[in-house]
Amino acid sequence: MDKGQLIVDNENNFQLKKKGWEMKKLGEVCKVIAGQSPEGKYYNTKENGLPFYQGKKEFTKKYIGEPTKWTTKITKEAKANDILMSVRAPVGPINFSTQRICIGRGLAAIRASKLIEKEFLFNYLLKHENEIVCNTGAVFNSINKAQIEAIQIPLPPLSEQKRIVAILDKAFAAIAKAKTNAEQNLKNSKELFESYLQGVFENKGDDWEEKTLGKVLQKTETVNPKLNPNEEFIYLDVSSVNKETKQIEETSILLGKDAPSRARKLIKTNDVIFATVRPTHSRVTIITEEYNNQVCSTGYYVLRAKDFLNNNFIYYFLLTFGFNQQMEKLQKGASYPAVTNSEVKSIIIPFPKSLSEQQTIVKKLDALSAETKRLEAVYQKKIVDLGELKKSVLQKAFNGEF
Repeated sequence: MDKGQLIVDNENNFQLKKKGWEMKKLGEVCKVIAGQSPEGKYYNTKENGLPFYQGKKEFTKKYIGEPTKWTTKITKEAKANDILMSVRAPVGPINFSTQRICIGRGLAAIRASKLIEKEFLFNYLLKHENEIVCNTGAVFNSINKAQIEAIQIPLPPLSEQKRIVAILDKAFAAIAKAKTNAEQNLKNSKELFESYLQGVFENKGDDWEEKTLGKVLQKTETVNPKLNPNEEFIYLDVSSVNKETKQIEETSILLGKDAPSRARKLIKTNDVIFATVRPTHSRVTIITEEYNNQVCSTGYYVLRAKDFLNNNFIYYFLLTFGFNQQMEKLQKGASYPAVTNSEVKSIIIPFPKSLSEQQTIVKKLDALSAETKRLEAVYQKKIVDLGELKKSVLQKAFNGEF
């Protein structure tokens, strides 16, 4: 094997078992056009000249997206139905061109001859999108025209290629439909919880009252870990709370002398912390015993309820669409949007006067939240499994098992 020759499938090294299949280099059945970027002075956004694509930025699942740039200087062209391959990190992703375009250094166009069905080739390259390696096993950061032409392609008779494409199209349509349904079910489960949660705070009873958050919260403490330079502490920075799961992740264990300047807020069990930086990301969580008397960033507002209010009730209030909407209106700063602690304290929270009623509501929300998370895990797994099924179908197709 030549030094520059690519191995795309390490498992069987292209030794297909089906009788009548040949092995061909891609360059024997396709024309490969390496991209070349025009000088920047020829670019425009006024749709003058040809659409210009530099790399995979506009790639979608199959067909390249709408252009954002054009060029009046045409260097290398791709035609409609050419396969476009990303040839600079990441190497391998593919899309179909939908029209005549100019391609830059980050792309190559692969034009199928009459010997190979373009959809057959596309699916084969799709199967190996993340596996283009050299003969030493190293992953390429970039590949050139000669290396693309050296990719080995299994080539059954044209009628067999078309038959395989038809089977794949049918299988992929079924998988796509199942995935769409799973994604919709996932969306529905989240929206159901969010709708119920919002309803809790909108449909207030006669025994409810309203106060600003500032009126229902205790004063919390600040600390300076540097005063105890050799003592360890757990530090929660703004990214430590997962915005999707609301769980604490990736904390740091630091010595006091290494404490960052923002490590100043003492947190205790059952405190609620809310990230005031990018507040619409809704990084909210309840502090568990594990993090009692530890330290979080000043990028959080620490909420500790007074005796007449349940902390978990506050936690759920901060998850509502209504609260998030108010944060969106209050946040300032384009690149680093944030709200102040005073602005959070000014938000009005409705709540039942009765602690027992608050606790009853919290228990219902806990149960619904747990069930929602269970369903989300089921749908997420199904989506992942469908992705694996697609890979399995492709594997069988190009092992000659159809």
